[in-house]
Amino acid sequence: MKNRNINIFFLSLLTAVAVLFIVRGKLFAHCDTLDGPVIQDARTALEMGDVTPVLKWVKKDAEPEIRAVFDKTLVERKSNKYAADMKFFEKLIRIHRAGEGASFTGLKPAGSVEPIIAEADNALETGSVNALTQEMAMHLTSGVKERFKRVFELRKHKDENVEGGREYVEAYVEYVHYVEGLHDMIVGKGDHNHEK
Repeated sequence: MKNRNINIFFLSLLTAVAVLFIVRGKLFAHCDTLDGPVIQDARTALEMGDVTPVLKWVKKDAEPEIRAVFDKTLVERKSNKYAADMKFFEKLIRIHRAGEGASFTGLKPAGSVEPIIAEADNALETGSVNALTQEMAMHLTSGVKERFKRVFELRKHKDENVEGGREYVEAYVEYVHYVEGLHDMIVGKGDHNHEK
């Protein structure tokens, strides 16, 4: 029973961390990539001639601007489809990012998304989160163990001299902040900010 409760807790912890890594901080410019979900919807919208699929990616107050840019893009596509599309993609992503309170640093090439983010998208496609949580479990465990091992070893010599003590303190602070950061994300103290 105790092992089952530990497994349930660990799986819940990993799922929460996975979700929070996806929606916050290092989204790895996921929405900025040419094969990301925003651009996929933009391509669909342009091919259909209907802006509706992309409106979900922008705040309501930005909708009129996107509608206007979309209509202009449909006209411009007749003379240079690629240039018109890229211009629309850039404007759409810029507005999407602004709605999240994040800066826009340009469109990223297809395939530039981090593997863990690709795995998160794959989980949504397959309807199974198992591979994602296993990957997150591996990263979480190795991250904590690596920091723990370093600080634990340095702790043995922390009082031998000042430099050794400082090295221990640096490792200790990194270890504790790492664990604290994970905990804060798990209990919901994290936020949706791509810039962190």
